[in-house]
Amino acid sequence: MENRQPPATDQAALWNGPSGHAWVEAQETLDQMLKPFEDLLLAGVPGSAHAVLDVGCGTGSTTLAVARTLGPTGRCTGIDISEPMLALARERAARAGANATFVHADAQRYAFEPATVDAIVSRFGVMFFDDAVAAFANLRRAARPGAALRFVAWRSAADNPFMTTAERAAAPLLPQLPPRQPDAPGQFFFASRERVHTTLTSSGWTDVAIEAADVTCEFPARALDAYLARLGPVGTVLSDADEATRVRVTQAIRPAFDRYVQGDVLRFTGACWLATARA
Repeated sequence: MENRQPPATDQAALWNGPSGHAWVEAQETLDQMLKPFEDLLLAGVPGSAHAVLDVGCGTGSTTLAVARTLGPTGRCTGIDISEPMLALARERAARAGANATFVHADAQRYAFEPATVDAIVSRFGVMFFDDAVAAFANLRRAARPGAALRFVAWRSAADNPFMTTAERAAAPLLPQLPPRQPDAPGQFFFASRERVHTTLTSSGWTDVAIEAADVTCEFPARALDAYLARLGPVGTVLSDADEATRVRVTQAIRPAFDRYVQGDVLRFTGACWLATARA
């Protein structure tokens, strides 16, 4: 695979801008928080796989974990539209001596070499395509016959109250906070099981199975203020705010998270779909 193809979607501006840099800064916190979902993906990577594609790989945690699982005879390739996140992923792979490579491109449009991938995984990286059916059809073309697809995507905002606590608490303070658009590409685009199923079958995947998974996520409570100031819709708005505003807003909304704090740890339930299919 070529290692670069500049993405051409609206999401590229977001993930090459404030959101991408925020994820780089919070990499350790986010990797810890999302580790249970990574484990769900690794449990289904075929033992016979030699070439695995990680879609929306971000800073590379899942890519590196898959590469470790494959061993010296396999290779995992991560693809993402965020150059800042990929820069960190490449650094991590070099430090670890991992059999991992990274592609800067939009997986919906990238010209993958046909029928070269044994398995495709994604940890919350498939909800951002502007045409999900076209994206999964493109991924299917990259897959060898019989290749496995396995990904996790968030269920609804109602199933994940932690994820919207900050914006609900900050709404009176940030009138410019944009409302969620449930049918637009974004975190909860695949909230509906039916949408996941229809997208996969319409793009040519077979043996589609979708199950609900609820897992316990946690990260150090001391990281909460940085999480609030940099991540999610609130963090995006605050990225353009002055320091005094960031401090005022984060201090005002922090009590809304008290129910998730247990001593030195912040803990919540993450609700996702675990989707599998076959090429």
